[in-house]
Amino acid sequence: MTNITAPHFTDENAAREHLEALRWPEGPVCPHCGSVDVKRLPAQRGRPSKAHPEGKLRAGVIQCNGCREQFSVTIGTVFERSKVPLNKWLLATHLMVSSKKGMSAHQLHRMLGVTYKTAWFMAHRIRDAMVSDDNSPMGGGGRDVEVDETYIGRVPGTSRTPIHNMNKVIALVDRTTGRSTSIVFTGNFTAESVGAILSERVAPDSRLITDEARFYKIPGKTFTGGHQSVSHARGEYVRKADRTVHTNTIEGFFGIFKRGMRGVYQHCGSQHLQRYLAEFDFRYTNRSGVGVNDDQRRDIALRGIAGKRLTYRRIGPVAA
Repeated sequence: MTNITAPHFTDENAAREHLEALRWPEGPVCPHCGSVDVKRLPAQRGRPSKAHPEGKLRAGVIQCNGCREQFSVTIGTVFERSKVPLNKWLLATHLMVSSKKGMSAHQLHRMLGVTYKTAWFMAHRIRDAMVSDDNSPMGGGGRDVEVDETYIGRVPGTSRTPIHNMNKVIALVDRTTGRSTSIVFTGNFTAESVGAILSERVAPDSRLITDEARFYKIPGKTFTGGHQSVSHARGEYVRKADRTVHTNTIEGFFGIFKRGMRGVYQHCGSQHLQRYLAEFDFRYTNRSGVGVNDDQRRDIALRGIAGKRLTYRRIGPVAA
């Protein structure tokens, strides 16, 4: 079990050293020009403020000998220009990736000692770091890929009850690797629209496994590994003749996702749903069942902070 009183969770300098080791395992690299010819500068005083009348001591500043620009380990990351101490960022990241069904902004606010508004923004930045850069197709080589769809929440401006007014989600799980990908679906589920996603996200030599929904039938014919389905309407959840034909894996993913959204987050605006899906995809893809522990999962998320920038006013829909 992780010790949340470890130095990188309580001391800003230790947190910076930990992040530098993850981001620059071979030593600092200038984010402006890519040069490795750099030097560390002594700690400097920043501008005076109410919280720091003498100016906050700025440690971890590095200068590039090539372009002469100064930078730190947070430049060009989701942590850039944040006034929150870096050790709190690392602790918040650890808490979010190690909580199976997520951690609410209110809980982060209480545990980190920051305002609710700050905790909410921190959580969204960390979700941005969790967005996978792996866009390669799932499956391949005859591997099984389960696909299913679900409905959650409500589209703004519509009534509450009809299912067509709910947010649509389609998700895929590669049984072999344990990787999951979830997408907020716009429009209606049709053979053409679902087929476009499957052709992009699933290798053509995979075996597709779905439920009996009609819009999977035509796209399923394009997979050389075959297309198998179970009929939930007839009470079939596992094919008796072939126990590998089922959608229990993807149903399990949806179970975790819905328990988290209803029990922990309780409400999610449609414009933020894709980012929450990325969070659940990240934890599921890097779960203990595939050999990734909490510390490793945190460090994987921290390696994903680079090249992403999210400001408070620009929080909006994230691309699938």
